[in-house]
Amino acid sequence: MDFSIKSLDAKNTIAAAKTGCVVVAVYENKKLSPAAHALDSKGEISAAVKSGDISGKTGSTLLVRKINGVAAERVLLVGLGKDQASDKDFSTAMQSVARVLGSLGTTDALIALPANAVQGRDAAWALRSAVLAIRENGYRFDTLKSKKDPAAAGVKKLAFAVPAADAVAAREAIAQSVALANGMDLTKDLGNLPGNYCTPTYLANTAKKLAKDYKLTVEVLDRKQLEALKMGSFLSVTNGSDEPPKFIVLKHMGAKAKDAPTVLVGKGITFDSGGISLKAGSGMDEMKYDMCGAASVLGTFRAIAEMKLKLNVIGVIASCENMPNGRATKPGDIVTSMSGQTIEVLNTDAEGRLVLCDALTYVERFKPAVVVDIATLTGACVTSLGNHNSGLFTRHDKAHDDLAVALLAAGKKTGDTAWRMPIEDAYQEQLKSNFADMANIGGPAGGSITAACFLERYTKSYTWAHLDIAGTAWRSGAAKGATGRPVPLLTTFLMDRAEAK
Repeated sequence: MDFSIKSLDAKNTIAAAKTGCVVVAVYENKKLSPAAHALDSKGEISAAVKSGDISGKTGSTLLVRKINGVAAERVLLVGLGKDQASDKDFSTAMQSVARVLGSLGTTDALIALPANAVQGRDAAWALRSAVLAIRENGYRFDTLKSKKDPAAAGVKKLAFAVPAADAVAAREAIAQSVALANGMDLTKDLGNLPGNYCTPTYLANTAKKLAKDYKLTVEVLDRKQLEALKMGSFLSVTNGSDEPPKFIVLKHMGAKAKDAPTVLVGKGITFDSGGISLKAGSGMDEMKYDMCGAASVLGTFRAIAEMKLKLNVIGVIASCENMPNGRATKPGDIVTSMSGQTIEVLNTDAEGRLVLCDALTYVERFKPAVVVDIATLTGACVTSLGNHNSGLFTRHDKAHDDLAVALLAAGKKTGDTAWRMPIEDAYQEQLKSNFADMANIGGPAGGSITAACFLERYTKSYTWAHLDIAGTAWRSGAAKGATGRPVPLLTTFLMDRAEAK
């Protein structure tokens, strides 16, 4: 999809715009948006609304052809509900528009929805929501099908109508939105690939390609280097797999060299069988998604690199498979992490924290401003928060509270929301071990919290937050597929940090 901006002024009006379709809004109270009113010189749109052909309810649509005094071949009316729509109402309306435009017999269209349609949101937010909805509607993953899905028909060129005075800012917002959508698509593609394609080596090669395309810096550490670093916890997870582990370090240095970097750490388990603590067979195919933390780091780098974001960002991905064989780590084994702390592995299916703890120790060398790790870490987080919010965990002091506020705000801006969960010493008690410094699980009670408490033990030297995306990184059932979350949250968080500098 090709996105652009069309400037409107006294000479270049919405009615005079030559396009295959122009999209305008109507409301439940039969009120027309300013753009719809501008096309209603002969009363045809008002008549359609008054007749009940379109209710104005959120997401309702009506396609009208050849309106007198309108240069566009078609006018698509879309319902926005109440005068001041909610975020969800606007997104729902845009999803409806995307579906209609995807099947129209024209290749170009113009969207002229009110920039102030949603209370508390600006035009940039509306443009981003529109771009993401349209890109999501057009996303297909048929790479591995022998017969590809039919090519999408409909609109290929889409312009957004804005006042001429706002055109420059709108173009910037569109460019950022497209970059974000590209990052989400990469994350979805990586998540949707099966484990026999998307291996740790595949993730490493993807990082190398990003580095080449966008002039980033990349380093990939292999087993011998990880052994030299004494990453015994990470390596204990990969013992049962024939696929070699990869430790990926990707750098986007968009600010001054002396500026402390923001570090993103992604869990990259490209397939999680559970190891010796083998998972149940039902639904195990979805464990290809256990690398979505890593995929979200790569997708975020794709977005910020395209934006040329003026911020120093380092991505660290610890990637391997968790498989059972004669070499695999056994329940009861004790491993030594890079930090020197020892871990009693009571359950080999709690492997994400075992790879992340060494990655979190490794990033100390960067003297980071803040560190955020992203992981499909626990089923317990899905039980707590469902599929709507990612779990956000961090310590409770001013620096960490500020980080939590920034991440939560970024999520609210994009609809890629998170919910803050507690980390308290009382939960740390559940990780006690009679034989090692800690156990890798704390029992079923508060499972997502004790997992975060485990990671917190490795982050004492910097400001840190953990995002558990087990409930938000992919969908199950008929709509099974990666969602691209939390790329919007992470990218917006980084954009906000760059703007605040």
